[in-house]
Amino acid sequence: MDRPVSALHRATAQHGVRDLGLRGMITLRGEMAAMAGICVDLTGAAMPGMGRIEQAGDKALAWMSPDEVLIMVPHDAVSEALARIAAALNGTHHLAADVSDARALIGVTGPDAREVFAKLAPADLHPASFGPGQFRRSRLGQVAAAFWLDADGQFSVICFRSVADYTFALLAQSALDGPVDFF
Repeated sequence: MDRPVSALHRATAQHGVRDLGLRGMITLRGEMAAMAGICVDLTGAAMPGMGRIEQAGDKALAWMSPDEVLIMVPHDAVSEALARIAAALNGTHHLAADVSDARALIGVTGPDAREVFAKLAPADLHPASFGPGQFRRSRLGQVAAAFWLDADGQFSVICFRSVADYTFALLAQSALDGPVDFF
């Protein structure tokens, strides 16, 4: 059996851009109220409100749309999580899909991390508008992405695996170019 590897093979770049490795990701669609119990049980995180991510250690729940949540668990826990979802939501209309290997996870840290993203995303990233726990589905350049800010100041971005190299290079170049001192 092949051993899973991250899309970026643990790459790092100057100025705090790095591959965050494998992460289990399950997209779960259905009635939020019906899904809440299993989501909280799987992660220990609270159900996120609109535009939010809730984290509990290495697990998280991210609001994707009014009927969709992204469940993040350790990569090797996805099969068990899917089985638990199927059992908990048996008889309830839902869709659960393992999207772990179709995604890449990249982190950006450092004093200019906010500006790295602000130069690339058409989103208001001013500290008064975008803080820890907020989650955005947007673009970085012309690439679809979702990103959030952790309480420790790290930005994390999820993109499609097929554009991981490009997204990593885009973030690395933005970081290398330095701040524009907007914030």
